[in-house]
Amino acid sequence: MLNKELNYKYEKLKAYIRELKSVAVAFSSGVDSTFLLKTAQDVLGENLIAITASSYSFPKRELNEAVNFCNKNNIKHIVFEFNALEIDGFKNNPKNRCYLCKKELFTQIKKIASANNTENIIEGSNIDDNMDYRPGLLAISELGILSPLRYAEFNKNEIRILSKELNLPTSNKQSFACLASRFVYGETITKEKLIMIDKAEQLLFNLGFNQVRVRLHGLMARIEINPNQFEKLIQQDTRNIILSKFKEYGFTYVSMDLKGYRTGSMNETECLKQ
Repeated sequence: MLNKELNYKYEKLKAYIRELKSVAVAFSSGVDSTFLLKTAQDVLGENLIAITASSYSFPKRELNEAVNFCNKNNIKHIVFEFNALEIDGFKNNPKNRCYLCKKELFTQIKKIASANNTENIIEGSNIDDNMDYRPGLLAISELGILSPLRYAEFNKNEIRILSKELNLPTSNKQSFACLASRFVYGETITKEKLIMIDKAEQLLFNLGFNQVRVRLHGLMARIEINPNQFEKLIQQDTRNIILSKFKEYGFTYVSMDLKGYRTGSMNETECLKQ
């Protein structure tokens, strides 16, 4: 049973979506967008579509999960090809990289939505996203994209609680961010390096690590995992597999971050400069 505050937020969210009458949901198959999509379907029925970008910065496992979720729940789903590397300035990885990407991404989503007679576009950022450097939120605002979870003041933990209530497969899913966020600002983003990171993180998932980031520093991989899995990582058999495979993927050095997994760790160097 939900507590009073959480139930109030949930009803506020549903009322907001109901007033929109029809929506296009920017769907990544992550915790937030899955909860938002399912809530929108519960409120609007067939008056919605899900739109997902297929990109080198978006792991295939996430795309497959998006497709499977929509198929299982009978949601109209549009997948389109999106190459962020073609955006002017993006591959140079400036500090506003996320702004450049989101601006082009949601411009294309708006076109797709309009072609499907849907003007209201919603996305899944929550109030926890206000705590970190998120230039992409500015692009979303400029384009008139709606953020219902922020409107209803949901944080990530509350979304997980409600996702469990709704029996969504993402209630305990690891948090995910675009693979381009694994690069140090100023380091050139390439298709080859994105594929390296994708393979490296998939290997760690396959080995049983439940929350990972593989940050790229030149050709050195810096692995971030939850501290409660440090012991698992340093076991000799596990280390040997990781070292062997990471070398195969193209990394020269492999390291473990002793601070463990956290969001926005690539912003820490920028904070030190201020």
